[in-house]
Amino acid sequence: MKSPMPLGPLMIDIEGVELSQVDQDILRHPLVGGLILFSRNYESTEQVSVLCNEVHHLREEPLLIAVDHEGGRVQRFRDGFTRIPCMQSLGQVYAEDQQQGLMQAQSVAWLMAMELRKVGVDFSFAPVLDLDYGCSEIIGDRAFSDDRQAVAEVAEAFQRGLADAGMASIGKHFPGHGAVAPDSHIAIPVDERPLEEIMEQDIFPFKQLIQAGMKGIMPAHVIYKQMDDMPAGFSTFWLQTILRQQLGFGGAIFSDDLSMQGASVVGDYVQRAKQALKAGGDMALICNDRLGAEQVIDGLSGVEIKPESIQRLKNMRPTQGLVLPETELQTKWNDCKKVIDGLF
Repeated sequence: MKSPMPLGPLMIDIEGVELSQVDQDILRHPLVGGLILFSRNYESTEQVSVLCNEVHHLREEPLLIAVDHEGGRVQRFRDGFTRIPCMQSLGQVYAEDQQQGLMQAQSVAWLMAMELRKVGVDFSFAPVLDLDYGCSEIIGDRAFSDDRQAVAEVAEAFQRGLADAGMASIGKHFPGHGAVAPDSHIAIPVDERPLEEIMEQDIFPFKQLIQAGMKGIMPAHVIYKQMDDMPAGFSTFWLQTILRQQLGFGGAIFSDDLSMQGASVVGDYVQRAKQALKAGGDMALICNDRLGAEQVIDGLSGVEIKPESIQRLKNMRPTQGLVLPETELQTKWNDCKKVIDGLF
């Protein structure tokens, strides 16, 4: 019996709320392994459920479906979904009452993950593990706190909530995006700090969550000048020497969107994708540029997909999570919803 086509190393997007024939053809390409959804792909819970179901049935080895749905400013699906607060609000609760903060983080994550899983989304790119240094507008209230211990503790509770719902966590933006003011969507941020400071402060939460079983990481499109001229997501130093070897991370590494300005220093789309994978990434994201995605597919033709990368991506699939009787599930849902409503 022929084995199913394995997951490829590219995650791409689509334009509308349903699959066109062109979408179906490109999503069936062997180099594609995932689909990322945006607000433009969402009309209702019913519509997105149908879309996800169709995507999952395109191939024998189902594609991974992801979304940026971390809460606050970054929540792609709104109508029909619970409004998720910004992560800073959880950090503020933790600062006043640690146990309460941890409980609420776990509750918020569980409900967020359950709602996404219900419509067929495999994972959200969350949690944000950046420290809030007060200078980055793009991070800002997306960060739990400015304190490394608080970020680590609250994020670990958040990770437990995701796991309870059977969803993998993806920490971002490694090794830390919070200390630079420019937005890597539209600029090329440079962090001048020494390695010792970054390791002691920004990497602390990543280290704690890796030890607690984090399955995915997304590096930052930031250049850490004292260590490498390449942004972290294209850097063998950051992805291999620090993340794999020193921190012992065995999960999947997802590039941030290769269409962002912060990635432009590496070259054209094909060069960006090749370098992201060569440096140690398992999946490269190309968003909001179908022509760019097609160029990468053509440019990566014949590239060898490593078996260990395929396995790491497979590990991102949802698991069973907590199994509860229907009445207990509804009670837990209601309790978590009350927690979230109380954060606004």
